[in-house]
Amino acid sequence: MHMSNGHWKEAFLFRKVEQKKEVFQVNVNKLKMRETLISYAFLAPVLVFFVIFVLIPMIMGFVTSFFNYSMTEFTFVGFANYARMFQDPIFMKSLINTLIIVIGSVPVVVFFSLFVAAKTYDKNVVARSFYRAVFFLPVVTGSVAVTVVWKWIYDPMSGILNYVLKYAHVIEQNISWLGDKHWALLAIIVILLTTSVGQPIILYIAAMGNIDNSLVEAARVDGATEFQVFWNIKWPSLLPTTLYIAVITTINSFQCFALIQLLTSGGPNYSTSTLMYYLYEKAFKLSEYGYANTMGVFLAVMIAIISFAQFKILGNDVEY
Repeated sequence: MHMSNGHWKEAFLFRKVEQKKEVFQVNVNKLKMRETLISYAFLAPVLVFFVIFVLIPMIMGFVTSFFNYSMTEFTFVGFANYARMFQDPIFMKSLINTLIIVIGSVPVVVFFSLFVAAKTYDKNVVARSFYRAVFFLPVVTGSVAVTVVWKWIYDPMSGILNYVLKYAHVIEQNISWLGDKHWALLAIIVILLTTSVGQPIILYIAAMGNIDNSLVEAARVDGATEFQVFWNIKWPSLLPTTLYIAVITTINSFQCFALIQLLTSGGPNYSTSTLMYYLYEKAFKLSEYGYANTMGVFLAVMIAIISFAQFKILGNDVEY
């Protein structure tokens, strides 16, 4: 059966089009492969850094938590370190102190930051920028410098806090704020609060700028009170920011170390010792690396559980 010239020409053109499509697809695949390789090449340094300095130490920390690991010994002990941890009175004291810091600081940071941000957002641009700078200043200031200032404020002999309280007739004699076990932990929490509210305030002010003002004005015209406007319109828009602030503040509170190290070294009589400080003491002062890694694993699991609970409680109504 013979094909006409027209059919031969159509078949030839069809074949040429198919060949061009195949060439085009090959070029597209090559381009995609090249872009993928370039992307991985840019990611490689960060990935290598993460694996060497984050992932591998995490795995080693978990593995060595089952060993009696010190400068002179490396013996497998199974869950003995974990059993020892819950029988250690200093660990339990440090755990209670850490929980007190978390429970005492996280809600205060969230609500105080929200209150200050709401009041600051209503100011004019100049005043808003000024207050943001004031509250954010402790965040960008070195922790050592902040600690030195607070150490002077808390000084039992010449500290300004004792002077002001005595002048106001609140106290009759000087208090050793960092040397008295009844006041030392509270003093640490106060410092932690002052250094923790700066970033949340900035985040809340930025989040308030994304609230639809037309909905706010419409609700006010309809007779809604300020509390109803806040709860039904502003609060849902602020939930993602609140979730982030709550999680980050919780993690930072659990990892409180620098203030303890610089001000009290866990004293007096471990009344300000936290999990992070006790871990540091066991690892770098007593060289009990296996036991210290056990506490590190426990701390990581505890933070993960509480963060998950916060996501479940605050994250149900959050739109990502």
